[in-house]
Amino acid sequence: MPANVYESMFLLDTNKVSGDVGAAAQQLHGLLERNHAEVLASRPWDERRLAYPVNGHKKGLYYLIYFKTEGKNIANLERDCQLNEMIVRTLILKIDPKLQETMLAVARDEHALALQTAVSDESGEEGGGAEGSRGPRRPRSSDDNVPVGGRQ
Repeated sequence: MPANVYESMFLLDTNKVSGDVGAAAQQLHGLLERNHAEVLASRPWDERRLAYPVNGHKKGLYYLIYFKTEGKNIANLERDCQLNEMIVRTLILKIDPKLQETMLAVARDEHALALQTAVSDESGEEGGGAEGSRGPRRPRSSDDNVPVGGRQ
C-alpha cells in the first residue's frame, strides 16, 4: 500500500508547552514516528486567543506538520493524539497528490512565515491572526447616507 501525504494542524495547550516550542515539536514528532509516519515539514503556526473556549482553554498554539504514512496508521495516530494531554485538538487532512509539492514548498519556506508575521504586524492585528477582522467591506454607495426612516 503506498504512503500518502497528510497535513495536520495541532492545537496545543499553551500551559503545557509553556514557551518551549522545541520540546513540544519533539513530542509531536515522536508521536508521529511511533505511528510509522515520516515528518516532511513542521513549524509553529500561531499562538492566539481562541474564539470560544475549547475544553476550558482560552489560548492555544497552532502547530502545522506535513507527514507521510499509510492510511491504516491514521486511526491509531488520532487515538494517540486524543490521549496526549498537550494536544487540545487535531485536524488531519489527506493532501491531493497534485498539490503536495506546492504545499510542502510553502510549509518549508521560512520567508513565507516571516512575510505572514510582517503583514500581520503592519496591519496592527495581535498574534498575526484575523481575530479582529470582520471580513471584506462592501463599497460605499449613495444609499449609505439615507436616514433610518427612509428616503425623504
